[in-house]
Amino acid sequence: MDEQSRIIDIDIESEVKKSFISYAMAVNISRALPDVRDGLKPVHRRILYSMYESGYTYDKPTRKSARIVGDVMGKYHPHGDSSIYDALVRLAQPFSIRYTLAFGQGNFGTVDGDPAAASRYTEAKLSKIAGELLADIDKETVDFYPNFDETELQPRVLPSRFPNLLVNGSDGIAVGMATNIPPHNLREVIDGVVALIDNSDITVEELMEHIKGPDFPTAAQIMGISGIRDMYLTGRGRIVTRAKSEIEELPGNRFRIIVTEIPYQVNKARLVERIAELYKDKQFEGLSALRDEYNKDGMRIVIELKKDVNPQVVLNFLYKHTQLQDSFGAIMLALVDGEPRVLNLKEMLYYYLEHQKTVVTRRTQYDLDKALARAHLVEGFLHALDVIDQVVALIRSSHTTEIARDRLMNELDFTLEQAKAILDMRLARLTGLEREKLEAEFADLQANIARFRAILADPQLVLDIIREEILVIKDKYGDDRRTEITPFEDEIDLESLIQQEDMVVTMTHFGYVKRVPMDTYRAQKRGGKGITALTTRDEDFVERVMVANTHTDILFFTTRGRVFSLRCYQIPEAGRTAKGSAIVNLLNLDAGEKVTTVINLPEEE
Repeated sequence: MDEQSRIIDIDIESEVKKSFISYAMAVNISRALPDVRDGLKPVHRRILYSMYESGYTYDKPTRKSARIVGDVMGKYHPHGDSSIYDALVRLAQPFSIRYTLAFGQGNFGTVDGDPAAASRYTEAKLSKIAGELLADIDKETVDFYPNFDETELQPRVLPSRFPNLLVNGSDGIAVGMATNIPPHNLREVIDGVVALIDNSDITVEELMEHIKGPDFPTAAQIMGISGIRDMYLTGRGRIVTRAKSEIEELPGNRFRIIVTEIPYQVNKARLVERIAELYKDKQFEGLSALRDEYNKDGMRIVIELKKDVNPQVVLNFLYKHTQLQDSFGAIMLALVDGEPRVLNLKEMLYYYLEHQKTVVTRRTQYDLDKALARAHLVEGFLHALDVIDQVVALIRSSHTTEIARDRLMNELDFTLEQAKAILDMRLARLTGLEREKLEAEFADLQANIARFRAILADPQLVLDIIREEILVIKDKYGDDRRTEITPFEDEIDLESLIQQEDMVVTMTHFGYVKRVPMDTYRAQKRGGKGITALTTRDEDFVERVMVANTHTDILFFTTRGRVFSLRCYQIPEAGRTAKGSAIVNLLNLDAGEKVTTVINLPEEE
């Protein structure tokens, strides 16, 4: 065959199209996008499965990360070791992932963007909750497929006892598409799954009563609920996140802003640098000190201001020009049956629930097959006890094991499996003492077989099992929401959510205000000692006390002749002895402006 006849003429445009589509599909399905069932990309699934297979579970000691990376690369993931290690590091970072799937020992990076130490220095193992993603994987609950050289088998998906895609979120840039799913609170998501089990016709709005919105590992605040609503209804939404901060008053009419939580995926060091740059470029005035006081107790950025500078004005400027306020562009895109799809909230929970039905059904079938096989053997042992003398005589008179096996089958009506088991067991087990144990085991097996068959015959029982198991996960690993959701005033009628009750409102000389429920104070009998109502700074004292309903308007008159109005419920509630919040946190006062008079306005006025 000459060289010329081996050359095939192909149109370059169609060849490039065909090749690029193949590449794009490989990237989308085998690298960049998570599966809707377990919320994992192939690299994360391979890391978790390899650690599980090697026995690096939460109840065992940690192992060198380099060893984990080597196992994953050699068995399942034929890509660079740095990509595997980077994925492992992220699974162990509490500021990157809401419920960490790996437990890391050593330097696994910081919220300042510092990289993790090299894999030869760090150690890791599976976290406790990661074990729930792999639960029952040995019971044929999921399909396996060969690795790159067909020497190992790896799972196509993990059983995933909890909805990891919503709980831990995911982000990835594929070819022509991207996914960006925010993390959520485990308790809320499981409540949503249970609500869907109880009512398959539930709407997205009804699910939102259980799943309030994203819950970021770095906490902070979500501003407004319209972005959350868009994301849950359409699969896409823009969620505005804002740092949590408070304004503290210093002596000499000075203030400082304390930032205690920052938006998700914001680099703290760059954030502090950006604030310093803006001040250096004279974009805003009045900064006297900027300190990063982050330590083991948590986040703390201190922004100290010069005399007579309005802290609220500075804070609003920083929200606009720095990542103290950021937006999260959510795209709820995941693989459904190997195809990328943008999903709404109900669809995500629906596909997860369908996966769990398959897992529970396959696990039950596996348990049933095992129970039937064991019951068959136990039945054989009981039959052998009935004809024990014949069994012993037959075995003694047979020259080989094969002859004894065939004679047991032909002469005493044992099956092949029963005959093999009888020949393999110790003679001591074929005594009268064992009969009771065998009969008890046989009764248990029959009860289990009946239960497994009932589950396989009734889809409602399968749902009941999923419900029961997922609620155990909620009790075991659930925690309180970290991210506060603050609706904009025009989005929700806040008053309809506020109970009407009488409050005692106090304001101190230095402008600290609070409200306390009326029933905190009680009538004092003769000779009573009384209760402490407020603790203040040494030179501070309470100037005004009034009783107002939570829905009452309270007017604040200032030294500049201006008047501000707040509803009583907008004043933060505080403990009986707390000093309260600085009034500058609530009213947009100018530098040097003070509140002189406070009056409450009854509703009928």
